[in-house]
Amino acid sequence: MKVAKVFTPFRLMLGLIVFPILVVVLYFVIFASKRYVTESGVSVRSATVAASATLALSSGLTGSASPTSYQDTLYLLDYIKSASLVRELDVKLKLREHFESPKLDFIFRLWSIATKEQFVDYFQRRVELDFDDVSGLLTIRTEGFDAAMSERLNKAILEASERFVNDFSNRVASEQMQFSEKETKAAAEQLQLAKTNLVTFQTKNKLLDPVADATAATSLAASLQAQLSGQETQLKTLQSYLSKDSFQVQTLRDQVAATRSQLELERARTTAEQSGDRLNALTIDYQRLLVDASFAESSYQSALAALHAARLDASRKLKSLIVVAEPVKPDSAIYPRYLFDLGTLLVLCVIAYVIARLTVATIQEHQD
Repeated sequence: MKVAKVFTPFRLMLGLIVFPILVVVLYFVIFASKRYVTESGVSVRSATVAASATLALSSGLTGSASPTSYQDTLYLLDYIKSASLVRELDVKLKLREHFESPKLDFIFRLWSIATKEQFVDYFQRRVELDFDDVSGLLTIRTEGFDAAMSERLNKAILEASERFVNDFSNRVASEQMQFSEKETKAAAEQLQLAKTNLVTFQTKNKLLDPVADATAATSLAASLQAQLSGQETQLKTLQSYLSKDSFQVQTLRDQVAATRSQLELERARTTAEQSGDRLNALTIDYQRLLVDASFAESSYQSALAALHAARLDASRKLKSLIVVAEPVKPDSAIYPRYLFDLGTLLVLCVIAYVIARLTVATIQEHQD
């Protein structure tokens, strides 16, 4: 039997063009369910002035969204695809019941025997997410078997998304505040310890300010040195015309001895080898304690400022979900696209028909 007699052009046309077209038309007329699509557009933006300035600068220079906004929107995208959101929306909107309702549409319906994982996959196919990394806009398209459900699903996703952004923002601010409180407490303890060490030093050495005492001792020693020089000069003058046993010479000699003794005492007080009596050594220790106390106080003030800023951030919304395009209830179904699907099928069938005719012609030539 020749192939050309079996696969005639008429039979090929019936099998490869007419029959598939009739099957698809029959599906569209009897089985296919209308599917409505609702679209909305959102973006995550920071509510702080600094972040807004950074966003404006980065957008102006690069023409794209800020890295922070980009990452936050990607987090939101993953959340919308998550199984936890699917379970939440299923309880709220009875999604599974809705997607199982078109019993005749065996292609696009959700089968009742589908597992939880298959239900999540089905939901992800019914919710289309399109992220524009230039503008930072996330487009959400929800599909339903009636217009009301399509709109309700889109609005429910927006509500859950706003709650997710707020919770995420508050959690970050709360963690930052807890960290600031911990740092402030540690800085306060360090400041208290530094002040205690300073008071203990003053009490132990019975000195309020060794630096001032050392300065005063130095000034006193200089004054005594000048006084001693004057007295010695006066003594030499008196000895030039008075005897050494005279009352004036003896008196001045005693004054010189007393002044020299006091001068040596002051010098010993500031430069003595015994560490307990050496003002210079005490001054160095005291200054170190002062530096520690000053540094601890600066750290404490910085920690207080950071805590105050963290509390302000925690009291306001750090990030907001901006709805650029509100979801609107669709008037007509987008799917199925009858003309597009039939036209695509017709083109494919014609291509298959041409290939089949060429194949049959080639086989016939070899048989002849």
